[in-house]
Amino acid sequence: MSQAPAQGPGLARSDARSSRVALAVWLAGLLACVFVISRTPFSADLSAFLPSAPTPAQQILVEQLRDGVVSRMLLVGVEGSDQAAVAATSKKMAATLRSDPLFAAVNNGEEAGLTPDREFFWKNRYLLSPGAEMPNHFTSIGIREALDDDIELLGSPAGALIRQILPSDPTGELVRMIDALEGGARPNSAEGVWFSRDGRRALLMAQTRAAGYDIDAQEVAQAHIRAAFSGAQSSAQSSTQSGAPSGAQPVAQPAAQSLVLTGPGVFAATTRASIKGDAWRLSMIATILVALLMLALYRSPRVLVLAFLPVGSGALAGIAAVSLLHGAVHGITLGFGVTLIGEGVDYAIYLFTQIPPGGNARDTLKRLWPTLRLGVLTSVCGFSALLFSGFPGLAQLGLFSIIGLIAAAAVTRYVLPALLPEKFAARSVEHLAPSILRVVDRFTLLRIPFYVLTAAALGWLIHLGGPPWSDELSSLSPVPKREQQLDEQLRRDIGAPDVRYLIVASSPDAQGALEAAESLAAPLARLVEAGALEGYDSPAQVLPSLAVQKRRQAALPDAATLAAALKQGQEGTPFKAGTFDPFLKDVEAARTQPLLTRESMQGGALALKVDGLLIKRAAGPANQNNGWATLLPLRGVQKPEAIEAALAAQAKADGKQAVLLDIKRDADRMFSSYRREAESHTLLGALAITILLFISMRSARRVLDVLAPLAAAVLVTTCILALSGAQLTIFHLVGLSLVVAVGSNYSLFFEKVSAAATSRERTIISLLFANVAMAIAFGLLGSSSVPVLAAIGNTVAIGAVLSLVFSAILARR
Repeated sequence: MSQAPAQGPGLARSDARSSRVALAVWLAGLLACVFVISRTPFSADLSAFLPSAPTPAQQILVEQLRDGVVSRMLLVGVEGSDQAAVAATSKKMAATLRSDPLFAAVNNGEEAGLTPDREFFWKNRYLLSPGAEMPNHFTSIGIREALDDDIELLGSPAGALIRQILPSDPTGELVRMIDALEGGARPNSAEGVWFSRDGRRALLMAQTRAAGYDIDAQEVAQAHIRAAFSGAQSSAQSSTQSGAPSGAQPVAQPAAQSLVLTGPGVFAATTRASIKGDAWRLSMIATILVALLMLALYRSPRVLVLAFLPVGSGALAGIAAVSLLHGAVHGITLGFGVTLIGEGVDYAIYLFTQIPPGGNARDTLKRLWPTLRLGVLTSVCGFSALLFSGFPGLAQLGLFSIIGLIAAAAVTRYVLPALLPEKFAARSVEHLAPSILRVVDRFTLLRIPFYVLTAAALGWLIHLGGPPWSDELSSLSPVPKREQQLDEQLRRDIGAPDVRYLIVASSPDAQGALEAAESLAAPLARLVEAGALEGYDSPAQVLPSLAVQKRRQAALPDAATLAAALKQGQEGTPFKAGTFDPFLKDVEAARTQPLLTRESMQGGALALKVDGLLIKRAAGPANQNNGWATLLPLRGVQKPEAIEAALAAQAKADGKQAVLLDIKRDADRMFSSYRREAESHTLLGALAITILLFISMRSARRVLDVLAPLAAAVLVTTCILALSGAQLTIFHLVGLSLVVAVGSNYSLFFEKVSAAATSRERTIISLLFANVAMAIAFGLLGSSSVPVLAAIGNTVAIGAVLSLVFSAILARR
């Protein structure tokens, strides 16, 4: 092998000056990136993955996933064999959490949890109760029917409450409002608290003040719940021990109890922890394995450190670029962008491995750079299509990858030669090359099996009607099935709103939105009776529109009329004259009391409910008029088609539009549109790569030599994933894009050594070790318990290996 010619003094000084400039620019760039990143907000906001021009339904969907009332709800269960002890724990936990500022509302069925809301209902019952508008409600006939019901209720378990409120509320407005609010979703009770249907689990519902997307705050709230449980347990044990007299036999310890916790906030925290844990653990293992591989190949710790400089520099540059252009970096962009930047480590391997004994990095780069540059440009073309995506999340991912790869290539080209040890060469290549080249030379004998395999893969996918895409978001969830089933069970037991179905009614102003919700009360009541759903929540149950309040106030009789009706209706009952004087006084006061507004509620759980269900829409492409919307979460939906038909009929009757938002269905549809757009942009990227190769190579045959192994690798990888039972998602598509980016380097280098056999053995060895490093990193990622990480890892690991093998098979001699 010929050695590089000696450099003259002038050329050496020029190279040294260029190296110093390159190092200075690189260090300045790193400092600038660190400065930008130190001021960069990192977001987990799902609106980054909302289309730039969303439909109103998509906008509401993401708003509810981020900050809806359901997203703030945590469901708690205390399990144990001793029902009384479990109930005591529930009461102590509830008392602790009600005084915790992290929680806006805590309810476990105790009277203490209902007192503030009950006082609001009591004080304003004649404006809030639908009974005020009922025909004959305040006539002698209506009053007599109400009194007969009261006499019957006095002998029921609710007798204590009825006896307390009867003189002021003989017509039962408070009970009617509570029944309407609960909508029949009343959990089982025992020992004064809610219990599951089997009686083995006390139930508690807590609503956080923090938004559902604020995962940090959700984790803190969950930690407080666990601390409250531990405190209640410790208190029970202390009481048991202190209650035992001195010298007495040991008192039996309370039966063991356990805590279960679920809800959207729990799932979000679990998902983030799973991704962080797997990414960190697998990254560390991959780094160690790749480091050992490089140490074995290069036998230099210094060179090992240098090999990771392109990757680190590219990651910093990518984050800074996204921050400058988008203002924030999404966590998903960061996580998956780092995996995409993994191509950067290949550049260092290509350089280090191909430096011959007696050669130097600069001369090697002069030979490698045209091919390496073309490989970088093909990758940039592939990812540039994402820049024009209508989804900001994909645009971030494309920008991160492009800037990262360019930075990694620039560091390899201008920085690494200045930092490499003098006279460095990977001498182990000489020992490995003969045996490896003998194997590679035989790969061309596999062309017929290759053609058969590719044709079979193509035929199989045609038979399937295309790749088996899955657009269900649930398939990406790392939350175990048992935890999802636990959430469903607790939600049924406690009567919490379904996280899937929601009715949305919009209006230009808040009063119009409340009136739209009120117009749905009758059709929804009929649907409940028909079994289409079990119940629903509505802000109008807590805060009626001003029009309804005025109508109810107008329906209240004057003092003389009501007194006469009461006297007549009371005849023949066991109630004494004067018993209901407080009732007469309260009705008269209600005739002139101020109408209720949101400001009348003065905080508390009811105010939170109104704020969560009556929302002012932010300005945006889907909401140009800054209107209002009322949200009606549904419980126990059995017939969504019947609900949609009823809403359509009601809209036709009164002109007020309301839609049933099926969060699962609509999220899947949005995800599907997301994937289809990514698919079309990926095809545009492939077209751009083809055009670039034609411009660079000016030969259809050479372009075919480069593209054929890439196309076959993508085709066979897709088929392998389909045959393994995998449902392909957008993240498999991102993985296939990375296969093209990485595989283009393999096919370009094989095409080059076929055209000119310069340093053939070192080129092939560098490709082999780059491929092994890629397979290690992404193969480990494919073992992740997080479906998204596993999808990318498996796709890239399989595709990268196939790209190298197919490039070797199709290489011309």
